[in-house]
Amino acid sequence: MRLSANAEVIASVVAYSFCSGSLVLVNKLCLHYLPYPSIVVTIQLWAALLFIQLGNAFNLMDVDPIIMRFVKPYLLYTVAFSLGVYCNMKSLSLSNVETVIVFRALAPLLVSIFDAVFLGREWPSLRSWGALSVIALGALGYAMTDEQFQSQGLQAYFWPTLYLFVISFEMAYGKKIISGVDMKTFSGPVLYTNLLGWPPMLAFAAMGGEYERLKNDVSARVMNGEEHLFPPMGILLLLVGCIVGTGIGYSGWFCRSKVSAASYTLIGVINKCLTVLVNLLIWDQHASTDGILSLSLCLVGGVFYKQAPIKKVDHDYVDGGTPSKGKTDDGIELGMTPLIESSVQSRSNRGINNIGR
Repeated sequence: MRLSANAEVIASVVAYSFCSGSLVLVNKLCLHYLPYPSIVVTIQLWAALLFIQLGNAFNLMDVDPIIMRFVKPYLLYTVAFSLGVYCNMKSLSLSNVETVIVFRALAPLLVSIFDAVFLGREWPSLRSWGALSVIALGALGYAMTDEQFQSQGLQAYFWPTLYLFVISFEMAYGKKIISGVDMKTFSGPVLYTNLLGWPPMLAFAAMGGEYERLKNDVSARVMNGEEHLFPPMGILLLLVGCIVGTGIGYSGWFCRSKVSAASYTLIGVINKCLTVLVNLLIWDQHASTDGILSLSLCLVGGVFYKQAPIKKVDHDYVDGGTPSKGKTDDGIELGMTPLIESSVQSRSNRGINNIGR
């Protein structure tokens, strides 16, 4: 039975929230036992590809074929995706979970601008600007209470700041892809993203010296006569991360197709409430009480944010009655100004709307 439009939105938000909120915590714990961020992410990407190939081989799911004209727009997204994941993992390995979440909370400020300038949305309302300002205030308050910031200054926030800018671009450009590339299944975006994403992650691993570190750690365990080459808990958490990582691939693209880029970004911020609460219960590397309160202020601001509507543009007729590029009265996108000069062709969203039929 097919879900109603509202039910699909709710289902996509719940699924994405669960996967996004839990993956941050799982990866943080995993890096405690397996401190090789790029290698861990590569294995998670391979796991998603294996899931897709097995599902397709046993006729359990349909998968879009690899088409070269789709590779180019996804290639740019994959670069941002890979860099964003790397920055996220580096931030988690060097900072606490709350620091990453606070910088993630600032992303809607940038994505709201991208939404209005590039993706055909209205500018945020006064209420939404107020909510975004509260988020920024909470982030500032957190920085003032963070011990790393107090001792290291702005240097402590290099990777989280880079993560903020990369993920803001990724969120906006991802919305452009879902609206402009005619995929018939949600396995298609997951396949393209993960297939193009793992080679850069291996390159990041080499640049970060992870292979040498892994070799030295394994050699040390062998010389010490340890029973396991890798901590069993680390392997278990890696397997859980592979499952949740595959889930976030599907739920993320599903949710992205249902809401605006800014709303999608904000959902990723709000669901971190669960992450923070669980982190407080099971992990000793978390922020101070004042830092948690500042983070809560970010989340309160997110609650009052309201998604901006699609722009309503009157038709300006040129060349003897031909409508100019813009929007129809019902909000269907006819021609989006590109975030960059990309090769994404303007198409209808018919492929995504037909998924599951």
